This record gives sequence, structure tokens and C-alpha cells, in this order.
Amino acid sequence: MTKIVNHWIGGKTVEGASGTHGPVTNPATGEVTTKVAFASVDEVDAAVAAAKEAFATWGQSSLAQRTSILFAFRALLDAHRDDIAELITAEHGKVHSDALGEVARGLEIVDLACGISVQLKGELSTQVASRVDVSSIRQPLGVVAGITPFNFPAMVPMWMFPIAIACGNTFVLKPSEKDPSASVRIAELLAEAGLPDGVFNVVHGDKVAVDRLLEHPDVRAVSFVGSTPIARYIHATASANGKRVQALGGAKNHMLVLPDADLDAAADAAVSAAYGSAGERCMAISAVVAVGSTGDELVEKIRERAEKIKIGPGDDPASEMGPLITKVHRDKVASYVEGAAAEGCEVVLDGTGHTVDGFEDGHWIGISLLDKVPTTAKAYQDEIFGPVLCVLRAETYEEALDLINASPFGNGTAIFTRDGGAARRFQLEVEAGMVGVNVPIPVPVGYHSFGGWKDSLFGDHHIYGNDGTHFYTRGKVVTTRWPDPADAPAGVDLGFPRNH
Repeated sequence: MTKIVNHWIGGKTVEGASGTHGPVTNPATGEVTTKVAFASVDEVDAAVAAAKEAFATWGQSSLAQRTSILFAFRALLDAHRDDIAELITAEHGKVHSDALGEVARGLEIVDLACGISVQLKGELSTQVASRVDVSSIRQPLGVVAGITPFNFPAMVPMWMFPIAIACGNTFVLKPSEKDPSASVRIAELLAEAGLPDGVFNVVHGDKVAVDRLLEHPDVRAVSFVGSTPIARYIHATASANGKRVQALGGAKNHMLVLPDADLDAAADAAVSAAYGSAGERCMAISAVVAVGSTGDELVEKIRERAEKIKIGPGDDPASEMGPLITKVHRDKVASYVEGAAAEGCEVVLDGTGHTVDGFEDGHWIGISLLDKVPTTAKAYQDEIFGPVLCVLRAETYEEALDLINASPFGNGTAIFTRDGGAARRFQLEVEAGMVGVNVPIPVPVGYHSFGGWKDSLFGDHHIYGNDGTHFYTRGKVVTTRWPDPADAPAGVDLGFPRNH
């Protein structure tokens, strides 16, 4: 019997009523193992209504109550991290160690939310005028929504909702329909931790559900992570409907390798950053820019390492890389490699013919490495979101920097060098939101915010960290004057001396 994933509304499972379902496959076998209910407009409205009702009390609850529930949730999440990782592997395909790492990164943001009281402290200025004080406070928005991608079905929602609900908001999550089970399991753990009904809701679906959240008058803010075209659409549509928006888009992350770099360390970093999670992550390094004479040696070192990667089912402990999420995505990724030579690329490794014995119907693709890639090639211009690494050549640091800054994306970047002066110049001159110095994937820790520049971010706020707290709250300034008790009208004695 095929498993069915339903919605979570008002603290309980709600069976889909639209009659529309989407298939969820096991990427390692190609088998449809699950059906997920797609929400109608009415079902989205029901989730928003439940969240709005819950906000009436949750928004007024104490910080102590909110954080105590989050502490309990954190303990449950930690205890069930293996279970959630298994759900991720079964529906996304990533290897178990990658799935566990995803849960661990989500836990980091839950930790931040547990200590949210520090970020929510207000400010007070006394005696700005005679007997006048001014204070600044932050208050929750109300109902907020999160629309999240397939590549991190547990981590990216946890970049959003822990901070949102810790700040006093209620939350409606629309996860990817390709791997929906982790989000429902998280909802169950939140309920077990004592979160009141309606504070966290999950609706599954497609564009119908997304568009309703973007236009719903009771949704105050929308967080999104996904591709650039959809991020642009989310930002434009939600903003036109008067909502606060943070929409994180796609990437083409460059790694600059200078001639003085440790090439073994750079090759190790390039392989892990390009091919980890099968390249299905927005912080993957997909373009290496080799400066000067480093190119040939670096490419050979990358090739030697890449050829040793063990590809197989995510639940096999020996596997280091799993399949891609769907056959359609697998074929799209392969098309970039298949057309690379005609566009002037040197194909060093071609993984398009890779299969795994016993799992022939899985969404498999091997490691691909393209060298001497021109900037006009589609493999360079597009976000491939798969295990394809492009190597470009530049004669000087300045030429390499200009190449990187010419990209429409500005998510993350990295430089590999032993020269502190060069690294300092790069971190100031490169046009990207996150920079690594001898660190290939510079994802910030939870108390710093994550986000890119240019076409990698639409909206003013990055995600989590201080930006997350500011996004999910709005400021209010209160100016106060109280009469001195000693000036009370005659006949009223408050016990204060009158000789002031």
C-alpha cells in the first residue's frame, strides 16, 4: 500500500480533500513509494486561519514559555535525528551522513532560537527631555509563511520557523512536494514538545498553494529558498500584496585558486564542495577559477580524487554520493555535460553514463569535470544543481576577480591562497554575500546571517542570525512622560516629599 503524506493543520493530521496528489519517488530505485496530498485554496485558508487563531494567544505568550517549548523540541529533534535522516535519504536520495549533517545544521538554528531573548532585548534612553524616556521594542508580525526547496527538506525549514515562532509569530510551511515527510515528522515533534495547536502548520502542494500564501491577506511575511526565477516571482508577487519578503535564489559559486595555494588542499576542497550532496545545494562550488600556471596540476588532482568517489544508494554506509532527486532533474543535469564539448569545454570526466548494479532504474549520474570552460558555455552560465564542476582559467588575480564579479549570481565564493594580503583584498572586492578564505563552503554559523547578493537574494534581509530576528519582528518606539508623584494635585498624598 502506497504511503500518503497529508497536511498538518491546527495541531493534527488533516487528510487532503482536493483529490489531487503528487508522486514521491525513492531516487535510488525510481519507485514511487509515497503520494503527497496537494492543498486547495480552501485548505491553505484553513491552515492560515488556524495560525491566525493561535497567534491571538501565542503572540502574547512569555519568552520563557516559547523558549521552554523550543528547548523540549530541541531534545526531541536530537533524539530522533536518525529517524529524520532516514526519511530524507528515502525521499531525497542523499547519503545518510549528509542527511545527519543537515539535521545538525538545523539544530544549530534551534539553539539560536532557544536563546532568542538576547536578540529581542529592547533599548531605553532616559531623560531625553525633562521626565521623558524613549524605548525601542520589537514585536511579532502575526502569521508568516515559509516555502522551502527539495534539497534540504529539514534544514531549510529550520532556518525559518524556530526563529519565527520564538519571536511570537505563527507559521505555515509549504515544503517541497518532492520530499515532504520530514516536515510532517518535525510538526509531530513540535506538538510533542508542547507547542500549542495552530502555531506550526504544514500544507503540501504546488503553485496553487504557493500563490494562495503569497496573496492571502492574513499572511504578513514570506520566506523562500529556491531557484532565482522563482525567488524573483515570490518577491514580486508577495511584495505586491503588501508582505515582507526574503527570497533566496540560485547561485554559481566560484572558488578562486591562486598560484601560491596548497593545491592538495584546494583539490580536496573542490571535490567535497562540488560533489557533496550530489551537487544539489546552493552553496556548492560549481566553478573553479585557476590563476596562472596552477590549472593543469589542479585539474589532475581534482580528477584523481573525483574518480574515487563511491556512488550508490543513500542508505548504504559505503556510499559517498547518492542519486539525484528525480529522473527529469537527472536528465537536465546530463544535458549540460553532453553539450559541453560543442561549446568549447574540455570534458575531463563524463558521468552521464553512470549506473549502479541492482539499482538500474535509479536517478543516477556520475561525476563530471569540465576544463577550460568558456564563460559563454551554458554549463557555466546556468545553475546546474548537480555533480558537474567547471574549471576556468585566468592569467591574473584581477582577471579572475572580474570574471567572478561579472556573474549575475552573488551567493557564496572562496579563495585559496597562503597570502593574507590577497585574501583580504578578495573579501573586500568580491561581489558576493558569503566569502570563504581557504574554506570552500562558507555557510555562516547560526548567529551570523546567511544570504547572497545580486540575483541570489531578493529582499533586504538575509536568513537566520540577527537578520532573521529582524525579519520576523517589527520595531516600535515608545516615548513616555510621567508626572512626578510629588506634583500630584492637592489632596492626593502618595507619600512623596514636596521639597524637590
